[in-house]
Amino acid sequence: MATLPWISLGSIQIDTPALVMASRFRVRRLRDVPRFFLDSVRIHRQVRAADGALGVSLIARPLRREFSTLSAWRNRAALEALVRAQPHAGAMRRHRPVMAESTFTFWDVEADRLPVRWEEARRRLDQARAATEGST
Repeated sequence: MATLPWISLGSIQIDTPALVMASRFRVRRLRDVPRFFLDSVRIHRQVRAADGALGVSLIARPLRREFSTLSAWRNRAALEALVRAQPHAGAMRRHRPVMAESTFTFWDVEADRLPVRWEEARRRLDQARAATEGST
């Protein structure tokens, strides 16, 4: 397992809301892992430079073909701007055919309560996945 621990970005103001996003991805085959990992590191670097990013962390479990991200944002517009920009936009297109599973969850916290713990993110991701499976 490779972990890029939480990095706080920008300044956090007390009593200011933050948008937290957690994601979990699984690729179909082990041969898809190296490229996905490389793009994950590139996107991690992109987040660190993004306007409105408050923090980011990445966990890669290559042998499980699984990658998890945790990030916090000043608002949804800042997150959406990152998603539309390179290298994120290209990586989404490139990896869509090799994805076995993608789960996302979003919630609000007070910015001064960052960083969010990975245990909380995993719990919310498991709930989001269960809700998706229950609706299909």
